[in-house]
Amino acid sequence: MEVLAQDRIVAVGLLTNRDLERLGSGFRRCFPVSDDQKFEDLLRAIDEADATTGLRRGRPEEGEMPAA
Repeated sequence: MEVLAQDRIVAVGLLTNRDLERLGSGFRRCFPVSDDQKFEDLLRAIDEADATTGLRRGRPEEGEMPAA
């Protein structure tokens, strides 16, 4: 099966309902996930990869206040 360029996944994100409302009707593909801890390992791996590559450098962690 050949995947067309326009069908390639280019981003994966965790969005709230408010985020989806802001994106508007142009954002058509979302897949709701339940908050049942099934994704904890995946989220931990993403956080570790971000820390390793420095992608989160300068960005506040959840619950922290941004530096002034």
